[in-house]
Amino acid sequence: MKTSTIDVAGLDGALVRLTSEQLDEFESRVKCPLLRSDDAGWDDAVLVWNGMVAKAPAVVLQPTSARDVAAVVGFARDHGLLLSIKGGGHNMAGTSIAERGLTLDMSRMRDVTVDPDARLAQVGPGCLLQDVDRATQAHGLATPLGSFSSEVGVAGLTLGGGLGYLTRRFGWTADNLEEVEIVTADGQIRTANREENTELFWALRGGGGNFGVVTRFTFRLHDVGPTVTGGLIVWSADRVDDVLATYRNLTESAPRELTAAVSVRLAPPAPFLPEDWHGRPIVALLICHSGADAAADLAPVRTLGDPIADLVTETPYTDQQSMFDGDEPKGHRYYWKTEYLAGLTNEFLDIFRDSALKVTSPLSASIVIHLAGELNERADDDGAVGNRDARYMTAFAGQWPADSPDDEHVAWVREAWKSVRPFSTGGNYLNFQTADEDEERVRATYGANFDRLVAVKNAYDAQNLFRRNRNIRPRARTG
Repeated sequence: MKTSTIDVAGLDGALVRLTSEQLDEFESRVKCPLLRSDDAGWDDAVLVWNGMVAKAPAVVLQPTSARDVAAVVGFARDHGLLLSIKGGGHNMAGTSIAERGLTLDMSRMRDVTVDPDARLAQVGPGCLLQDVDRATQAHGLATPLGSFSSEVGVAGLTLGGGLGYLTRRFGWTADNLEEVEIVTADGQIRTANREENTELFWALRGGGGNFGVVTRFTFRLHDVGPTVTGGLIVWSADRVDDVLATYRNLTESAPRELTAAVSVRLAPPAPFLPEDWHGRPIVALLICHSGADAAADLAPVRTLGDPIADLVTETPYTDQQSMFDGDEPKGHRYYWKTEYLAGLTNEFLDIFRDSALKVTSPLSASIVIHLAGELNERADDDGAVGNRDARYMTAFAGQWPADSPDDEHVAWVREAWKSVRPFSTGGNYLNFQTADEDEERVRATYGANFDRLVAVKNAYDAQNLFRRNRNIRPRARTG
């Protein structure tokens, strides 16, 4: 046992001193590692993806069971400690680490159990997308998960709504959530689904980490793979108008098995691009076709001709999911802004092009992702995720090395984002919100669902123990 005291950030902003006796007693109640800054494993436990929002907690707990989680939640509540939850550590706003707080690192709860007959997968809260994809693809099954990195955590992705290559066929990730096991602020381990704790389950389907610590997710699975047709096609940015017009025509008539995104950026130093193109403006289409008639459905793209590189081919679905893993390393600085769109007008495409071509970093990208499909066919209040009017998402994704100044790149993202906001549905993607966005931006994410989320927050976390997130604050009761 360690004997030193430790100061931990409190919910009221002051430091709370935990004595050696309190820490020893707590460690005796849980069967999981308690890490401090000089312990082996600390650096990995506190490492997050976005270097702009990296923080240092006072102590890290690494639970291995829901019972451990319940003990930690109770300890944090009883002592008024600032608590944060780290799944994959990939959140844009850095919500998984609270400065000088107590962090629950879920990385030891990383089991996946697949029932191919029931078409269900039970997933631990520390799982990354790659863990789930590998397990489910062994049975030719998948659930809609993210698309730009297989190193994203399943928990944060799902609780924030979740979108990826299969969203057009099967809806948001949250639409495919069947059940959760969760520890709420009172320390109780609850099951939530469509029959039990129904309002809590509704809120968890898109409401973020506001309501407790999920210790098990159960997802519905679908027939996908094991191979799809996917990859990138790249052209010179001189062709950007032709490519954008073709992209719009393609997506307006595409079957749901086809998901396409278009990106305008500077060419990265990738081995699949000729060296003399590195650093020059390009436009690219990212393709994932999970159906049977890929060649016919992609024919309009092939008419463009003369690409710098054409990497679209039949590939394992797991390879498609991990295609960009090396492009967004942990520790770089990331600043993104997004909006949902109802369509792609000529005016929007012109403004998007002009803003994209002003990019300041060779690691940044401007993106439009096609979403229209299953998600649009559900009611607005089918899960807190909402945004059922979204048919596209546009994102200005800033990235630059840790040793580069921020100002120029942040300014580009903000200006580009402002230029396209008039075309927004009014909604935006919770998981891509930045740390400097206020409560009104959170409210805009949910629209008419926001007040219902506040009611669930009041019911399950009236003291706002779970506040290190895109926070939905409880309302003070009157009378």
